[in-house]
Amino acid sequence: MKTLVTGGAGFIGSNLVDELISQGHQVIVLDNFSTGRKSNLSHHRTKKLKIVNIDISGSKPLEKYFKGVQYIFHLAGLADIVPSIENPGKYFRSNVKGTLNIIQAVKKIKIKKFIYAASASCYGIPKNYPTKETDKIQPQYPYAFTKWQAEELIMHWAKIYSLPAISLRFFNAYGPRSRTSGAYGAVFGVFLAQKLANKPLTIVGNGKQTRDFIHVKDLVQGIIKAALSRKKNKIYNIGGGKEIKVNQIAKLIGGKRVYIPKRPGEPNRSLANISKIKKDLNWYPKITIDRGVKDLLKNIHYWKNAPVWTPKRIKKATKVWFKFLGKKNKTF
Repeated sequence: MKTLVTGGAGFIGSNLVDELISQGHQVIVLDNFSTGRKSNLSHHRTKKLKIVNIDISGSKPLEKYFKGVQYIFHLAGLADIVPSIENPGKYFRSNVKGTLNIIQAVKKIKIKKFIYAASASCYGIPKNYPTKETDKIQPQYPYAFTKWQAEELIMHWAKIYSLPAISLRFFNAYGPRSRTSGAYGAVFGVFLAQKLANKPLTIVGNGKQTRDFIHVKDLVQGIIKAALSRKKNKIYNIGGGKEIKVNQIAKLIGGKRVYIPKRPGEPNRSLANISKIKKDLNWYPKITIDRGVKDLLKNIHYWKNAPVWTPKRIKKATKVWFKFLGKKNKTF
């Protein structure tokens, strides 16, 4: 079975590639390594994996990589908030133009399923919790907007060109190879790198805000279930279905804490309504937050050489956010 994964060297992508290869898939990875790591795939010593260093948002033709491919998992894209505010054009090229290039290439072949890694950030600050797929779309910053635009492109192509697509709106994923880029996203990667460096864990706000965390292994199982299902042209939330306080995460990881100002425009809560994906795909998250964090601490060496976000560095990034909103933060 021939499968293609864009962004396959990234955090979620590499975990997906691991599972696909274990299931006997022949996998082609398209990645420009702007955020992905070659080391995430270096443990594979098999002819079943082909890695292509290419920027999907560029001008190079992509069609040749899709010959004979049956399943496509589109995970490539940029995913940080503050850099998207500073350089929205870069995010548009990567997340929207890159997606357009992919679906244009796919339009010319017959595939079994196209899976898109969308983002729950499209909901902005929801009015309803748990948040359903039908709730209002109100992205708060360029990253969220471009991820949603790409979803709109895919679902339109699915309708017009009979592309058998499913869009999965990811909530907060964590697990092995969690990235550390982004002062606010990737909280697990940031905390673990700080713990290894004997630095305090930087908590934005009072730490009482909640997030819906999903372990990457559960996420990967959901992605594959969606691909193998008979469903098409559907949008699903995929998350843990539970609210976890950031303070609880810090407590599980352990160590000193430093609290810094919360940025405006960020939700105090995050909670996915996952009833639709449970019903349609019979998928359920299985890994508890306690078990997930325990496993991460056993493999904390992965973050040994990761860049460490200090409170000063995070505050500097936060100023960009306040400037974006035209507000002043008097605490700096």
